[in-house]
Amino acid sequence: MTFVQPVGDAEAVDKATQAFSRIREVLGVEDIPAVFRYMANVPTFVHDFFMNFRKFVLSEGKLTEKQKLLIATAVAGQAGCQTWVTYLTELAGSRSITAGELTEVLAVGATNSMYNVLFKFRDISGSDVFGGMPIGLRAHTFQGTSLEEPTIELINLALSDINGCKPCTAAHVMKARELGISDEAIYEAVQCAATMIAGTQFLRSIGVP
Repeated sequence: MTFVQPVGDAEAVDKATQAFSRIREVLGVEDIPAVFRYMANVPTFVHDFFMNFRKFVLSEGKLTEKQKLLIATAVAGQAGCQTWVTYLTELAGSRSITAGELTEVLAVGATNSMYNVLFKFRDISGSDVFGGMPIGLRAHTFQGTSLEEPTIELINLALSDINGCKPCTAAHVMKARELGISDEAIYEAVQCAATMIAGTQFLRSIGVP
């Protein structure tokens, strides 16, 4: 059980009050989602987070809103934060993103993490021996979903960065460029992932699953 409780409207102060107003306006809701109410215990944090969330997850730029929501969901899944996965799947569903697509995103993320473990080990093992051994891991999931290849590549890139796998991150940057994804779009994907890491880490650190 968490020692931090969601903040009600009557308890919101300062920047939390401002954030709640912006959340209602931007999301078109009356009831503030719980993910933001937990953050409102630190008013500046919920304000900063929602401004980042609006800009890097909800607003189209070099990437579409759909691409950003799929990346965000992949990050929440990677972080093991069920509360955020649930909220994002509901939000994505309201934007006509299907449950099947969201499930595929989580499967792509899991497959990417499998590869990160192997390639990060090769990179940090201090031995060239392992680089000459076969990979031996099946990863047809990357080609076997309904997701577009650029979206899959951006998910792989963002999660590889989060997982600290240098060879995978570098390889996915190269592949993204080959697919015609601009450096600005790549950076947006990382900004989206960075935003979601802040959100998931806070909830998990206070004991919210």
